[in-house]
Amino acid sequence: MAATTTYALALSPEERARYRMMASIAHADERDAWSAAGILPGATVADVGCGPGAVLRRLAEAVGPLGRADGVDVADEAVAAAAAEVGDLPQAAVHRGEAGATGLPTGAYDVVMCRHVLAHNGGHEQRIVAHLADLARPGGAVYLVDVDAPSAWIEPQDPDLADLTERYRRFQSGRGNDMAVGRRLGVLLAGAGLAVERYTCGGSVLRLPVGVRPPAWAAREVMVAAGVATVADVTRWEAALLRADGAAVRPWGALPMCVAVGRAV
Repeated sequence: MAATTTYALALSPEERARYRMMASIAHADERDAWSAAGILPGATVADVGCGPGAVLRRLAEAVGPLGRADGVDVADEAVAAAAAEVGDLPQAAVHRGEAGATGLPTGAYDVVMCRHVLAHNGGHEQRIVAHLADLARPGGAVYLVDVDAPSAWIEPQDPDLADLTERYRRFQSGRGNDMAVGRRLGVLLAGAGLAVERYTCGGSVLRLPVGVRPPAWAAREVMVAAGVATVADVTRWEAALLRADGAAVRPWGALPMCVAVGRAV
């Protein structure tokens, strides 16, 4: 994440479980897109804003022992978690760096991936994508994934969880972040001089897993500190999450993910 914006989602065990769930879904839903972009055995890939390394591990496994997978994150806690996640894979490494100034070598990567970073770096999106484009070799790809959060849904909805989601969106908007940035990925890739060869938006509809918490929950302490929520709100939201965990019939939910791939020409 860019140092100009403080990432709000605390890296708790619940949040790491959510990252692993998302990595599993991404690997299943995007398998063809990964291959088409160039994430193949022997490839060199970068995962910018890798967080605790769940996707980085999948990338390292995809490129195999003859490839290379470099992860970058600005948070020391995330770097340590990602290093542990891929510690048994010699083809993977993790470095500290900003999304727009990674410190990685320019023109060195077959694929530069950046997932769920732009939505947390409002105002710096184009600068970040331009830097990602610089990292890709001629003919290489920049692979972006981000949300269209206003199109997300859960059914049946709990009013308290709906309130948690709405407060989180208002909180992020107040920080200058665009929670619908997925709708702009094609524009951002083209603005960095890349040829857009894939742009889709969709995702799986699934029953919400017991114990997995939404991003808004990970941001609760920061929202309280910012005056967007109170301790009483957090208590109410926690009760709603526990009600959902105990529901005999799991709610259905979907968060549309936009995937865009730009090719360096």
